[in-house]
Amino acid sequence: MSKNLVIVESPAKAKTIKKFLGNNYEVIASNGHVRDLPKSQLGIDVENDFEPKYITIRGKGELLAKIRKEVKKADKVYLATDPDREGEAISWHLSKTLKLDETKSSRITFNEITKNAVKSSIKQARDIDMNLVDSQQTRRILDRMVGYGISPVLWAKVKRGLSAGRVQSVALRIICDREEEINAFVPEEYWNLEAVFDVKGDKNSLTAKFNGYGNDKIVIHSEDELNGILDKLKDAEYKINEIKRGERQKKSPLPFTTSTLQQEAAKNLNFSTSKTMRLAQQLYEGVDVTNHGTVGLITYLRTDSVRISEEADVAARDFISTNYGSDFVADKEKSKDNGKKIQDAHEAIRPTYVDLTPVLVKDSLSRDQFRLYQLIWKRFIASRMQPAKYETISVKIEGNGYRFSTSGSKLIFDGYMSVYTTEEDEKQNNSMLKNLTENAELILKDYSPSQHFTQPSAHYTEASLVKTLEELGIGRPSTYAPTISTILARRYVVKENKNLYVTELGEVVNNIMKQAFPSIVDVNFTVNLESLLDRVEDGSVAWKTVVRNFYPDLEAAVSQAEESLDEIKIEDEKTDVICEECGRNMVIKYGPHGKFLACPGFPDCRNTKPYLEKIGIACPLCGKDVVIRKTKKGRRYYGCENNPECEFMTWQKPSEVSCPKCNGIMVEKGTSLVCNDEKCGCIIAKN
Repeated sequence: MSKNLVIVESPAKAKTIKKFLGNNYEVIASNGHVRDLPKSQLGIDVENDFEPKYITIRGKGELLAKIRKEVKKADKVYLATDPDREGEAISWHLSKTLKLDETKSSRITFNEITKNAVKSSIKQARDIDMNLVDSQQTRRILDRMVGYGISPVLWAKVKRGLSAGRVQSVALRIICDREEEINAFVPEEYWNLEAVFDVKGDKNSLTAKFNGYGNDKIVIHSEDELNGILDKLKDAEYKINEIKRGERQKKSPLPFTTSTLQQEAAKNLNFSTSKTMRLAQQLYEGVDVTNHGTVGLITYLRTDSVRISEEADVAARDFISTNYGSDFVADKEKSKDNGKKIQDAHEAIRPTYVDLTPVLVKDSLSRDQFRLYQLIWKRFIASRMQPAKYETISVKIEGNGYRFSTSGSKLIFDGYMSVYTTEEDEKQNNSMLKNLTENAELILKDYSPSQHFTQPSAHYTEASLVKTLEELGIGRPSTYAPTISTILARRYVVKENKNLYVTELGEVVNNIMKQAFPSIVDVNFTVNLESLLDRVEDGSVAWKTVVRNFYPDLEAAVSQAEESLDEIKIEDEKTDVICEECGRNMVIKYGPHGKFLACPGFPDCRNTKPYLEKIGIACPLCGKDVVIRKTKKGRRYYGCENNPECEFMTWQKPSEVSCPKCNGIMVEKGTSLVCNDEKCGCIIAKN
């Protein structure tokens, strides 16, 4: 009887697939990549038309020897690595390394690890798609050129251990640009005005928000403007001008793509992008489920498509009809796509079996696996359900020519929300003004003014950064998590309370990149490169054409940077701080977390201390010096040198000028000084 060999990437996937195929199949794992560019050199022969020099990855020799033995026994070899560019490239590298006979080896792909999908893929076996391979190869070579070309410049000009990357450097710039925007933001004062009415014949009060005068919208900028409007509203008689009743729908969500899964897992489960992908990989490759054996619970996790197979769509609709009722099943035209360049060989991320509900598999999963599976399952079921329906009312009120308005809504059919709700759904105003008519008599109860200040854009979180990268077209589903992990690992960025903050080191690297390598960190340039990779994939552009056009400009920029960039290394500046261990004057050093004090007697004396840089301003609480400090994660703030005895701190640089309103602390924001007490809100121009 003939023997077939199936080569996959991971042992977990091998275990899952093995049970679907009979004794006539052997399944073995390559444990990921087996061949790559060497770490010790560029690995690209620039003089020989950019031919890559691939070598076997260290430590893979024994595994490859084992796979070769199995290949010799087999009459047919199936390469079953992941169904994307990288998976295609791994299959190609396996084919080359194992020297597979093309007539006896084939490529198979499946979007889900189920018996039907695996067996069907064998019937549809094909040759390796070299366009996909070349697209991935181009990405790898471009990334290697950028990393190995620019990183040594950073080592020479700043410190060893730093790195640059084609996508990571753009991501860092996006975060730095947002940080600069926040620091330069000057808040503007505005006031909201609400009027509270009693409605004759109704127990409930009605609260309406001020809009403007006549047909003009009015924004109230100050307390004086507010008082002027209130004066004109004295003795006003209020009446209802218009009541509109209606119905609106809230559409059910699309099933998850890689990006939307990462965003929702971050918001709802507080998972990092890397954790989400790690757990999703486990669910995809297979989990031992009680009474079912090893089961791949979700479809492939790296996708930007929202397409769903006909089989899965029918199964979901049947499940909804049986468990919720036919009224909850979405119209058939529900299936839609996002209209952009997508990896359409893939489906959206969905459960492989809708009848394996989260409750049924809960005891077989870890807590975090269960939470992620439940999120994916609910989102998929919700995507095949009817929209939620609300009854709505909007009311316009007028007094002395000034307009107020209010609105309300009531959920009358929960539709998909019976399964899946978001934070936005939970914040919906679910109230109605039942007995209100245009003839209703309004009695003013009170005015409720409130002072506010405009807020800057929020700091990026992992979720919002992924969303921005996707919207801009930077990177692909497989690159979001590693990009964020890299800039965190290099300490260019730190994460505190979900927010991403740039460190001093990140600012230095970003400034060098903008100065010396502007095209690398240019968003449009990076987007255009992604488009070129797509064109390599569809066969309309040769991969070497992309590399030939890219390398000369990069080489010239690196040479220019090596000559013209000043070193940012901070020399060993002496301080008046005396080393307690040897009596020398300590010097300022520059490390991964910024400046610190070290004894110049190293290695004989290894004493170090935190460096507290004075900014020349006295602490407003105790009079001692204000110094620059850093949180444990590297984010900079301003605090008293007498900490912890004195608790003064602020994120913005404090000023010597006191607030003219409350005598509090003023901090620098852009070209203005702003009171550190948000309740005060005083803003004055810098001198």
